[in-house]
Amino acid sequence: MIKPDWSELRLKDRIRPGLHVLFVGINLGVRSAITRHHFAGYSNRFWKLLSDSRLAPQPMTYEDDERLPGWNLGITNLVARPSPGIDDLRPAEYIEGWKVLDRKIRRYRPQVVALVGVTLYRAILPLLDGAPPAGSRPRVVGPQPMRLHGARLFVLPNPSGRNANFTYAEMLNAFVELRRWTEKARETKL
Repeated sequence: MIKPDWSELRLKDRIRPGLHVLFVGINLGVRSAITRHHFAGYSNRFWKLLSDSRLAPQPMTYEDDERLPGWNLGITNLVARPSPGIDDLRPAEYIEGWKVLDRKIRRYRPQVVALVGVTLYRAILPLLDGAPPAGSRPRVVGPQPMRLHGARLFVLPNPSGRNANFTYAEMLNAFVELRRWTEKARETKL
């Protein structure tokens, strides 16, 4: 089987020590691999949500992803390889991806890790220390009770246009809640 041209492409993390928020996607889509930018899908609303929620200080597009660390925001993915959809990912890739992500969180020490997508959260939940017991029904979107190397954990809806589970207004409410929650957390540390 011949691999597509984009299958070996990888994105650069936009990350540095001490970020306020590190956004974590499941993996990059084909368009993100080709453009070399995070959340570059035509129907992806991540960048609009970032500016509409005022997490970013000005409107931006996927082409501006390198500017995120300047605003104390970062971005990475659980699985580095691109795919047309998450159904193409293997369970072992989630486990290996979590090991790499865990090291990044420990190394860079963001204040908040924002998982972009409920599917991502559910996939790694069994791998997290301090996760709720199996069979319990944890709150899915919003702040979570466990910490990752001191970082608070927050789950956002997936902003992909394929996500029909949340309206734009519901997604925006979650992003605004993240902004308010991180602002409050920073104020209480002062």
